[in-house]
Formats: sequence, structure tokens, C-alpha cells
Amino acid sequence: FILPLRELVKEGKVSMKTIDARVRDVLRVKYWLGLFDHPYVKNLKQGDKVVHSKKHVALSLKASREGIVLLKNEGHLLPLRKDVKSILVTGPDANEAHLISNRYGTVNVTLTTILEGIRKKVSPHTKVLYTKGCNIVDKNWPQSELFPEPPSGEAAAEIQKAATLAKQADVAVVVVGENTKIVGESRSRTSLNLAGFQRDLVQAVYKTGTPTVVVLVNGRALTINWIARNVPAIVEAWFPGEKGGDAVADVLFGDYNPGGKLPVTFPKTVGELPMAFPHAPGSWAPGRTRISGVLFPFGFGLSYTTFQYSHLQISPKTQGPEGEITVKADVTNTGDRAGDEVVQLYLNDVVSSVITPEKVLRGFKRVHLEPGETKTVSFTLKPEDLALLDRHMQWRVEPGRFDVMVGCSSEDIRLKGSFEITSN
Repeated sequence: FILPLRELVKEGKVSMKTIDARVRDVLRVKYWLGLFDHPYVKNLKQGDKVVHSKKHVALSLKASREGIVLLKNEGHLLPLRKDVKSILVTGPDANEAHLISNRYGTVNVTLTTILEGIRKKVSPHTKVLYTKGCNIVDKNWPQSELFPEPPSGEAAAEIQKAATLAKQADVAVVVVGENTKIVGESRSRTSLNLAGFQRDLVQAVYKTGTPTVVVLVNGRALTINWIARNVPAIVEAWFPGEKGGDAVADVLFGDYNPGGKLPVTFPKTVGELPMAFPHAPGSWAPGRTRISGVLFPFGFGLSYTTFQYSHLQISPKTQGPEGEITVKADVTNTGDRAGDEVVQLYLNDVVSSVITPEKVLRGFKRVHLEPGETKTVSFTLKPEDLALLDRHMQWRVEPGRFDVMVGCSSEDIRLKGSFEITSN
């Protein structure tokens, strides 16, 4: 980008003021870190660890846990019992350490796979069965994703092996998703379906009748329609980092109550894109030639407990364009297990001079609640949260009514209210 940027500077389309501001941002961080006074680390004691210390590893595990999203838990299949007699772990992402993290740099780390995490978690009497089941990208997989063919040869044999083991197990965990061969910079696809014969593997295990859990390891939304319809439990782990296997096992067996929410929309088909969140009015209008709705909406995520929202407070109800609005709501853990809830605040500019989204996220806060505990969550809306880019390409706050929506996803709104912005 450097050569085109130089041309834009010469042409006056990018000012030196802008360049200086961007450079100043970089230098400001270096100043905060004290790098101008002490650019090099000196007098390190033997045994001191600056990179990848115990605190760093603990933080990595915390981030992995908090990022996991529970997408489905039909019949409360999860959490699993640690003393289950036998469990099958299968899938191309189940025991591949390098798939757990798409970026782990050059630091010498020991990555925990999901299979290893499960083995450490279950009781000594639990029999853990494992087979890979299939590859993420199979050499016999057709080049065209529009005309998939059933697995054959070695791939079919591996899937059949997984199904045979599933019949011997009390529960099956199938770990599928992506790897660096199909996700990363400049690696686009014509489909968001699971690559290779991964769906065939899930179907073969599920059809044995063994209770099945699907764990997704991936870097983007996937169109998992069949899995979403049929498999009772789905855990979205993303690329969960060096302690990802431990974090996933913590969620599967209930040592950690998942509280993560989707930062993207899971569509039913790649053809729905870029219809995602936020969307303009009419984007989801029903029609005979379109697919309505999504698999999992923006902000979605389940928990092993339940939460109730109440007492929405908006103050003041009328404010000028330069003022602030305070929004408060009470959240109560109504279940029997401690857990995190991510409270989300959405706004809608009811009447505007240009088209604005039906909902736009303007705040979110993660709160930890013990069973029966209630906490008040507070948001402050500033003028920039209400501003729109008008037809003259100017940011401004227009007078009129703004609808407030508070809930646990972009579609699961629990509380509604409104306030007015005056013209002066």
C-alpha cells in the first residue's frame, strides 16, 4: 500500500496532517510503554520470563473459555458427565495441535488438543475412543462444492470406522471445522460449508443413535444447516489458542459455564451474504425466491443457566443533540448455576433523512452472576452513538425518536424503550 499512499499524498488527497496523526498514534503507545527512555531490556535475572509467563498462559486459557459460544444444547445434553463409561472423540480437528491456533508465532509453546483436554477431564474409569474420521481437505473431494459426491475408498473406510466406534460409546464428540489450508489471508471460498467429507462424518456418527456433540474449530461463520437441524449440541470454539483443548473440555464437562456471544452472523447459505448484521430495513423481507432468516444471529449464545431482564431505565427521556443518555437494566440469574451474561444494547433511529439500520449495536457488557443474583448494567450513550452520515457526508445527530432495545442477542430483545432528541 505504500506506493499508492505516496501518490495520494502527492496529489493532495491524503494530507500530511492525516499521516502525522497516524504516526503519532504509534509513537504514543511506544511512549506509554517507556520505549524512548528504555528501548532495551537490561539486567534480566536468570529464570525471568517476559514472554509466555504463567500469567500469560492463564490469560490465554481465560480468553479461550470466554470466547467459546454454545450454539445449541437440545435436551440439556451438555454438560457431559465426567464419569461417563465411554466417549468417542473424532474429527480432523480433534487431535491436531496446529489447528487449535491459527497464529501462535515463534514462541515455543505446547498446544493442548481437544482430545488431550477431554482425556485429562474424564474419570480414570472412562474409556476414551479416538479415530480421526476424515481429513479437512480430502484428495478425493470434488473440486466443485456445488455437486458433492459421497465419500469412497479410504475416506469411506475412515468414516465407517468412526461410526463403528460410535456404536460402542455412550457419547460422541465430533470436532470439525477449518485449518490454515482453507482459511487465512487471500483464501476465499465459493461456499461456507464444511470442507471435505466432514459433514458425512458427522452424519455417520449421528445416525448410530449415540448422543452427539459437534465442536467447531474455525475462523469464520459456517453454513452448518444439517448439523444445526439434527445434532443436539453444538459448541463454537473458533481457533481457541494454546490452551484451547482445556477450555473446550471445561465447557463440555461443565467446569466452565459458556457465556460467549457470536460476533458475526451464521447464514444459511453464502448467497445470503452480505446480508448480515446490521441490516437495512427490508433486508429480511419474505419472498418466494429467497431464504429468510439466519442459522444463528449476531450476538447469539446459550448458557447452562438462564437470565431474566427487568427494570429498563432511560434518563433523560428528552435530550439535546449534544447531550448524553443513560440506559440501565437489571439482569438476574434465574438458574441454579453461576454464569456470565453479555448484555447488549441496540438502537434504532426511527425516522431519519437517510437509510439507517433497523438495529445497531451501541454497547455490551459482560457480567458474572451467581444463582439468584441481580446486577444493574449501565450504558452511557454519547452524541457519536446517535450520529448518522447524512446526504452531505457530514456526521450529525438528527432530532426525533430513538428506540432502545436491550437483550441477549440481536434477535432476542428482552426490554424496549425510547427517548427523544430535540433540535436544539
